[in-house]
Amino acid sequence: MLLAAPRGYCAGVERAILTVEEALRRFGPPVYVRKQIVHNTYVVDDLTRRGAIFVDELDEVPGGSLVVFSAHGVSPAVKEEAGRRALRTIDATCPLVTKVHKEAARLAGAGYEIVLIGHAEHEEVEGTIGEAPDRIHVVDPARPDEVTASGSGRVSWLSQTTLAVDETMAAVTSLRERFPNLVDPPSDDICYASQNRQEAITRIAPQCELVIVVGSANSSNSQRLVEVARHAGADAAYLVDRAADADERWLEGVETVGVTSGASVPERLVEDLIDWLATRGFADVEPVTLTEETLTFSLPLELRSVRNPR
Repeated sequence: MLLAAPRGYCAGVERAILTVEEALRRFGPPVYVRKQIVHNTYVVDDLTRRGAIFVDELDEVPGGSLVVFSAHGVSPAVKEEAGRRALRTIDATCPLVTKVHKEAARLAGAGYEIVLIGHAEHEEVEGTIGEAPDRIHVVDPARPDEVTASGSGRVSWLSQTTLAVDETMAAVTSLRERFPNLVDPPSDDICYASQNRQEAITRIAPQCELVIVVGSANSSNSQRLVEVARHAGADAAYLVDRAADADERWLEGVETVGVTSGASVPERLVEDLIDWLATRGFADVEPVTLTEETLTFSLPLELRSVRNPR
């Protein structure tokens, strides 16, 4: 078994989960959370048992209640709605997503049309669109030719933070054919953790007949890891929420299996899969570490500034 690293929690995910845990500790349940705090079934179920209540929209939150915005970010309109309803809010948006929001607002303010490379149904993309809905055009990374930007003026591009690097840059190359003066963002939008996990799985995939990625189906970065593993040379790659979802038939004829996990996956789920594989002939585990991640993010200001909560 080749065990890729880095894997599991990134700094933004860890911050978001700690935000809900600390809010529950300081203020007591219930703490409402708009959307899933991170895209992982186990994490959401665990926080639900501890008193978090996950809702799709703010109209499900009683007036005056405490609500946490998820790591994926929200539009300015959502924040305005929370203010109108006198909700107490804590913003757990990943700082790297906030950076994209600020880039979108700045570019729109400077008169640019913005091509946002990403998946239109993803919450991160929805939140970014909200910064400048009249100037942002979403295009799927697999179908860049379907972009709706007119190109009559200045055009820039941004991307969802959890995309595959190669796919994103291929989309940019295609967009540049239509918009030769396409302006690059001031910095790379794809988050460091997504890149690190993709590069780690790229390193081990050519040696594996099978790669198993631990992550939930609605996790964009986990889905990208499966795609990257296949493109990098693995004969097969599958996504599982937990070890119980793995299929013994996948192991037929396999000599080397690669294991990794998405950026919103607790390590205990990976350990369960390692145990599952060990009992089926893959007890020889070889860690393959690409780099060490040391980045951390402070908790939201609302939690850092509270003193002696009742």
